[in-house]
Amino acid sequence: MTALPPPSAKKLGLVIDLDTCVGCHACVTACKGWNDQGYGVPLSDQNAYGSEPSGTFLNRVHSYEVQPDQGTAQVINFPRSCLHCENAPCVTVCPTGASYKRAEDGIVLVNEDACIGCGLCAWACPYGARELDQAAGVMKKCTLCVDRIYNENLPEEDRQPACVRTCPAGARHFGDLGDPDSDVSKLVADRGGYELMPEMDTKPVNRYLPPRPKGPEQEVDILAPLLDVKTTGFAGWLDRILEKI
Repeated sequence: MTALPPPSAKKLGLVIDLDTCVGCHACVTACKGWNDQGYGVPLSDQNAYGSEPSGTFLNRVHSYEVQPDQGTAQVINFPRSCLHCENAPCVTVCPTGASYKRAEDGIVLVNEDACIGCGLCAWACPYGARELDQAAGVMKKCTLCVDRIYNENLPEEDRQPACVRTCPAGARHFGDLGDPDSDVSKLVADRGGYELMPEMDTKPVNRYLPPRPKGPEQEVDILAPLLDVKTTGFAGWLDRILEKI
């Protein structure tokens, strides 16, 4: 079995805004595209375009309709991938040491050369974040695009996970959640971000930002700022209008 390293001071992870995610699956497509050419064995598809498609994905988006106690029913788009837990059960259950957690930044990875595809890590993960690649015969999972975030050959703005770089709604954020002064930590504190299934005591690094209640009292006319001439005068109003053309 694989032993976990001591908790790292640096905890790289994702913060996902459930209020902002529109369920467009751009993150899923970007993840698939990058991991077909980057770290590890490409992600295979068995029946990509059939009536029952099957293949390997490191990131998936699920959509649910929920009815809050107050407010109107709303659709929540819920992205799901590895949460890079501090107490990662997928690591400690691995019989070959293929699953491991990095001491320097807390990222959980798989050494595909040592993986025998037994599936124990998938059974141990309470989040369903691991998938067996049927073609390669090894387990796959989110790597936080470790081959991007440390790649000095990429421009600084591209040194973040592909899903974060691609998200058109700005719903995905990446950074050091072990640093209370980081942008992601401040975002979690400001918005009441939470960990998924804390009762499992896995201590996931990733955080989710809760959706805001939706109802008539929260409805805002998105054109209102453009039509408000009194706020900044005619010159300011005209400037805002021209920015949108």
